[in-house]
Amino acid sequence: MSRTKKMAGIAALGFVALVASALPAQATHGGDTRVSVGSPPSPFSADKQNEPALAVDQNSPNVLAAGSNDEIDIEPCAVGDPKVCPFTQGVGVSGIYFSFNSGDTWTQPTYQGWTARNTTTENQGYLGPIGTLPGYYEQGLVSDGDPALAFGPRRGTNGRFSYSNGSRLYYANLTSNFSGSRTEGRIKGFEAIAVSRTDNVQAAASGDATAWKAPVIAAKNSATTFADKEQIWADNAASSKFFGNVYVCEAEFRSNSRGNALPTPLIVARSSDGGDTWTKKQVGPAVDNGRMGLPDGCTVRTDSDGNVYVFGLGKPTNNGPTGQVMYRSADGGRHWAGPTLVAPAVEPGVIDPVLGRPVMDGVAGARVDLAAAPSVDIANGAPTGADATDQIVMTWADGRDGLNNEKALLTYSTNRGNSWAIPAAIPTAAGDRPVYVAPAISPNGTDIYVVYNAFTNPFRNNTSAPRNLVGVVKHANVGAAGAPGNWTTLNRGADGDPRGTSQNGLTAEFLGDYVYAVATRMFGAAVWNDARNAADCPAIDAWRLSLRTGTTVAKPAPGSDCPANFGNSDIFGGSYADPTP
Repeated sequence: MSRTKKMAGIAALGFVALVASALPAQATHGGDTRVSVGSPPSPFSADKQNEPALAVDQNSPNVLAAGSNDEIDIEPCAVGDPKVCPFTQGVGVSGIYFSFNSGDTWTQPTYQGWTARNTTTENQGYLGPIGTLPGYYEQGLVSDGDPALAFGPRRGTNGRFSYSNGSRLYYANLTSNFSGSRTEGRIKGFEAIAVSRTDNVQAAASGDATAWKAPVIAAKNSATTFADKEQIWADNAASSKFFGNVYVCEAEFRSNSRGNALPTPLIVARSSDGGDTWTKKQVGPAVDNGRMGLPDGCTVRTDSDGNVYVFGLGKPTNNGPTGQVMYRSADGGRHWAGPTLVAPAVEPGVIDPVLGRPVMDGVAGARVDLAAAPSVDIANGAPTGADATDQIVMTWADGRDGLNNEKALLTYSTNRGNSWAIPAAIPTAAGDRPVYVAPAISPNGTDIYVVYNAFTNPFRNNTSAPRNLVGVVKHANVGAAGAPGNWTTLNRGADGDPRGTSQNGLTAEFLGDYVYAVATRMFGAAVWNDARNAADCPAIDAWRLSLRTGTTVAKPAPGSDCPANFGNSDIFGGSYADPTP
């Protein structure tokens, strides 16, 4: 154990004694478990879950919540044309899961809403059971995925935030109009960001939809805008000047209807009243071209004093390098300084000729547009802030060493982002090619946990050879100067063939854009995309390749031409006790 860790442990001893009683008496930390427990093994696409998010309540660290893109309520391909697997109009896809034993086991509630689980008519939903966020149909909205979750304090009747009032869970996601029309609906743009909230996670987990407040639009858009890749964070350290503030960052794609330039400013919306109302702020100019581009794939966090940090992947200077970009706010998100280039980054992958987007595992592979986007965490001492080091850790998947040599890179700052360590590769197993990476640092700054998805096969120029996807969780102590010490592997998940995952259009695999990790003073937890239960379909493989070679192969029908569990991607996760307490 490092000297830093010993001293931090002594300083935090009194605090740990207070929160230790909140942990379950019989935690089974280790290994992994399925988080998307309501997911059926078939048919496609109801068996499709991806792009997981995770949050921990630092005031009650046994309580975790997770989300994913979850198509549990979507109609099966066999309804209507059996070769078409559409999203059902009005049916939400923002899955929600809860754990009350630090992430060892999970539950997925069932609510009532607009569903197509048992529909017999193509693109026709009905009021029935849903395994996704409730309350959207009633508001004329649809939950459209890209989940992001955060816990923070509740505000009392005196207007002050305090954990004595309890905790609030925030769930941000894309949202669109239920009708699909932008002329009469609540949203004028293609997609907006909505935030759901609950103050009673136990009731929400039991299927009580009334435990959730009605979703609130965090950023109103114009008729030609498309919000995407949002993240949410609640200022959860009582030492902060802006304790209780909530922030949502997003990339706002503008002029979607024009087909020419597509300016994409970074947007940060903030709320100081528990998410009831939001103020939208554009951070930097609306520029996106070959010479300069604002950050996409954003991450937002706060330190123990309430400074707000937003990171993304962009090109901050004219004809400068692409890399990890940082903005900072010292006044609760009202004004921002930046951009600052943290480190150059090289996006991995090669462009697939059909998708027109980068892939890593092979032709017709899963798109990896945001593999190099930064994932960040800060040791802000939550929930009190008393033992914060405010160290910032950042990870991403980097392709600077070329195809088949991708690395999971990590950098860190011990002075609030004023300077950063030279990025270093996190040790990985031979053959691992990291694709999505996320770090978590304990609130007292003593432990770093990292989760990554990796392909373990070299790039395939065919679709017939097996491929492999794995989820890995690692740990390192933080040394006296902030550098991680020796890395140990806490879990290596089961292998799975990503060819068994799929876009709804069937033309390629699909995993989404990220993984997530959280850390407390006693354990770390993580969620990742998993294909262990997904069956490869040779007929789909042959058809996917034919699209790229120009040959003629009939499009398959998944329900009759593939194994039953084709497309059965899952969210797996695990909880891991600090191996060096």
